[in-house]
Amino acid sequence: MTLSVKKQQGIVLFFSLITLILMTIIGVALAVNATQSLRMAGAGAERVSAKSTAIGAQHQVLNDTQGDVMANIVAPIHINNSALNVSSTITPMTNNDVNCQRSSKAYSAASVSCRRAEVESTITFGRSDYGRLTVVSGVEQEVFTGS
Repeated sequence: MTLSVKKQQGIVLFFSLITLILMTIIGVALAVNATQSLRMAGAGAERVSAKSTAIGAQHQVLNDTQGDVMANIVAPIHINNSALNVSSTITPMTNNDVNCQRSSKAYSAASVSCRRAEVESTITFGRSDYGRLTVVSGVEQEVFTGS
């Protein structure tokens, strides 16, 4: 009877080691999965932050170039914002005045027209600046017709 008890203790030890190995493999797999999830969440957060920064830089460019600069644009204007790491370009879309698409002011039809431009802001983000995000907006500047 003592012989069979020793054999049973060896089998219990063997199954315990196998169970321990399996649990270790499952634990390592879960840890790797959690690490990947954290990296993906971080990358998503960096992209959202980069988009907000690019839109903010675009608003700053439009604020800095409103008025005469925007009304008299004839060639693309390149603006680099080193503080935000954003490069912006204002490109005129037409060489002539066009009818305004939206207006809340009541002008006579022939006195006010618009000049259209496209503003493109590009930012790099992420590890080693591998990510690149571009935000493009169209704007209209009201001008007196023929000016």
